[in-house]
Amino acid sequence: MYLLGLGLVLLLMKYLEVDPVATWSWWVVLAPFAAAAAWWAWADATGYTKRRAMEKMELKKKQRIDKQRESLGLKPGKRR
Repeated sequence: MYLLGLGLVLLLMKYLEVDPVATWSWWVVLAPFAAAAAWWAWADATGYTKRRAMEKMELKKKQRIDKQRESLGLKPGKRR
């Protein structure tokens, strides 16, 4: 996401002809977009994105269970 933001900022600076970006080659300005596309392709191909989403869901599930146990007066995280 940072690469996409950087690409948008550089593109805007090139369009508005802000120095020093105005003198840069278009390849340099558009490179962050290519890097972002490569990152997303790699993340999807290796399962990184799915793994991160599953970790977030597991954390939310654990927090929800701990909150329910706490409201019942049980100590969270204690298993038998």
